[in-house]
Amino acid sequence: MTTTADPAAGSTEDPTAPAIDMDALMGFVGAFVGDLGATVGAGNVLLGERLGLYRALAAGPTDARTLAAATGTDPRYVEEWLRGQAAGGYVEHDAATGTWSMTPEKAFALTDPTGPVFLPGAFELALGALKALPEIEHAFRTGAGYGWHEHDHDVFTGCERFFRPGYLMHLLPEWIPALEGVEARLERGARVADLGCGHGASTVLMAQAFPASTFVGSDYHRASIEAARQRADEAGVADRVRFYVAGAQSLDEHDLDLVTTFDCLHDMGDPVGAARHIRASLAPDGTWMIVEPAAGDTVADNLNPVGRVFYGFSTFLCVPNAMSQSGGYALGAQAGEAAIRQVVSDAGFTRFRRVAETPFNHVYEARP
Repeated sequence: MTTTADPAAGSTEDPTAPAIDMDALMGFVGAFVGDLGATVGAGNVLLGERLGLYRALAAGPTDARTLAAATGTDPRYVEEWLRGQAAGGYVEHDAATGTWSMTPEKAFALTDPTGPVFLPGAFELALGALKALPEIEHAFRTGAGYGWHEHDHDVFTGCERFFRPGYLMHLLPEWIPALEGVEARLERGARVADLGCGHGASTVLMAQAFPASTFVGSDYHRASIEAARQRADEAGVADRVRFYVAGAQSLDEHDLDLVTTFDCLHDMGDPVGAARHIRASLAPDGTWMIVEPAAGDTVADNLNPVGRVFYGFSTFLCVPNAMSQSGGYALGAQAGEAAIRQVVSDAGFTRFRRVAETPFNHVYEARP
């Protein structure tokens, strides 16, 4: 159905304006309602995780009052939260018994922050990033950058909790074995540098898996490095892992067997400079493992739900951080394989290939 202005009715609408297809309009409004519910739902997911509501609910069907008693929360708040969770499909509601429950699959994804799938961390990262809305608006108007270190604390903890499950699921069983000869070298004893390590999730996982090897992790964000040192202590690998504050272009290591960059090359203002520095730090037969967000080489390739997520995060996090640094690059989180290959080639690497992929990541191997 379309609507047009009625000249006989004395309408003041512009007669040259395009007609509005009401079905298309309402379809778009429906999609917007879904987005609005998801946006508000992000905070409710974090409440469920932080208050222990999901964990208690995963134990079996219960009513709101019992769930509140088990978690030390108020029944009326819990009742409203449960209704919204059921409307969003996160929990199940049995109208006949007035009870609420979770499927095993949803409990698996929402209750274990140390497991291979943990979804609340993604919302923590997103809500943390959105707190910078005024600053990002200013950056849009001025072209200024906004550094990673300037963001809310939830960005750093959310980033760790968002990415670590993927590393736990893929890094050791899939990505490292896909690199030519690297796993055997790590087992014998290798020297490894993990650049842009954040809270050290990837560094610690590798150190736990390969006790004969030594690791250094670096990040320009001091608070993240302090958290990484704590993670290494807790994991019992501090004797083989050293963390220090430094950008990727100032890596002070040589003759490395392996350098890793996890989801951070596209954030850099000078990725070519970093890549050149990495090449100089590698042993002649060393390897650079590059993990980047999954992306096609054209915008059209990335117009999908995963691309939407990465473009959204990139607008608030990746591009502003790159714009805050010298170098002239702002690749963004959907740079694609061709763009990464160009960076690697410009830095002097002669071998480059994609070795693994997931719905969210592409993994590349570069050699001098």
